Amino acid sequence: MTTHTFVLNGQQVSADVDDDVRLLWVLRDVLGVTGPKYGCALDVCKACTSHINGKAFNPCSVQVKDIEPTDEITTIEGLPATVGTELHPMQQAWLDNDVAQCGYCQPGQIMAAVALVKLVRSENREITDADLDSLRNICRCGTYSRIRQAVVDGAKNM
Repeated sequence: MTTHTFVLNGQQVSADVDDDVRLLWVLRDVLGVTGPKYGCALDVCKACTSHINGKAFNPCSVQVKDIEPTDEITTIEGLPATVGTELHPMQQAWLDNDVAQCGYCQPGQIMAAVALVKLVRSENREITDADLDSLRNICRCGTYSRIRQAVVDGAKNM
């Protein structure tokens, strides 16, 4: 086993695991962070979507050996701290739009939405239908129309 160190939700953490362990399992099973969900382990369902250095990624498809000590991983648990509030504006938009049914995919959906809004903002433009179509997170309950509205509403307050 090797000691792997990185920044998780604003704090330096270390985990003693084999190099080929997927980051999702390090987060969930070793570090106890359960927001990123296991769905497919193939980078398809995107239930585990988190941020690495501010960009969306899926820790189910990344081996822990590929994470650098300076990499900043943010999960849904750390998202509010990025704006210094109890809830991130996107989380509030999810509540305001009554998005969740079962809730399983929602952490990944929110993390993908925040990354999308940041990308669109960096390009100095508004979110388009094409941007919303680019969100590929799977919701088995089918709340896509409410997800789309929540992304638009959350963007207004970010």
